[in-house]
Amino acid sequence: MTIRADEVIDRRRLRRRLSFWRAATLVLALLAIFGASVWLAGDEFGGTAANHIAKVKIEGTITEDDELIARLERIRKSSAVKGVVLSIDSPGGTTAGGEAIFDEVRRVAAEKPVVAQVGTLAASAGYMIATATDHIVARQSSIVGSIGVLLQYPDLSGLMDKLGIKLEEVKSSPLKAEPSPFKPTSDEARAMVRNMIMDSYDWFIGLVVERRPLTRAEVTKLADGSIFTGRQALGNKLVDALGGEREAIDWLASKGVDPDLRVIEWKPQRSGSSWLLSNSLAKAVARWLGLPEYDAGLIRELGGERIFLDGLLSLWHPDNGLWGN
Repeated sequence: MTIRADEVIDRRRLRRRLSFWRAATLVLALLAIFGASVWLAGDEFGGTAANHIAKVKIEGTITEDDELIARLERIRKSSAVKGVVLSIDSPGGTTAGGEAIFDEVRRVAAEKPVVAQVGTLAASAGYMIATATDHIVARQSSIVGSIGVLLQYPDLSGLMDKLGIKLEEVKSSPLKAEPSPFKPTSDEARAMVRNMIMDSYDWFIGLVVERRPLTRAEVTKLADGSIFTGRQALGNKLVDALGGEREAIDWLASKGVDPDLRVIEWKPQRSGSSWLLSNSLAKAVARWLGLPEYDAGLIRELGGERIFLDGLLSLWHPDNGLWGN
């Protein structure tokens, strides 16, 4: 069958039109997704959201988190945020990480009412951050406390002897690079570490004394590493009330915040193009483009970031291993 030249031209025009409309549909879909993301996230993406209560989740192992610090700063500056709920579920983490977040929460609390709502756990540096708020609400069965500091490291010298490995070192002074996992800890090194630990411990106690209605003697008695249920923590004045988010919002209402305001969670901003997509939608787009669906959140959920903690820790039940440098 012979195809005329004008029919070939018409078919090519039709194909070009179809390609154009396919591309236009994809662009419109992406713009719609972007617009929905901005509308849902409000001020988090620089929009003009209506007045609301900001909710920030602090979960898992605490480290120095630049993104969280920046998010709290945006919340502080947002005129749409009338109150803040910190939802805490953390066993603690590094003292430096806890200190950085504590300081930023205090900056927010200087301008807006901030309340902590403890879920399953607010221990060690997690409790440190909770004390930065002006009111702490915990469930009756929540785990609260574990006020203290630690540094752990293994002693591999016995294993090295069995394997016939000998350590050779030349250093400028006896305490350089001490304590070391490759040899038994000397009395001098142990004393140095203990002095450092006790100084940070004294600082931690000072924060709790400053923020809670307790004397130093009362805090010191509680700060032996013990953990408490929410009920016990209330009796010990480590928390202010029992309950959940409803009770946290009731406290905000006592500070002049409209309890009928919508509670909007300020989530971490994502890097790259996925910041404007939900996690599931980003995965769907990745599959469509033939890209892997890697999710760093899965690693965090499995506790993988604990392997890389460095420095002094304020952590409840850390895994065995090298903690500190």
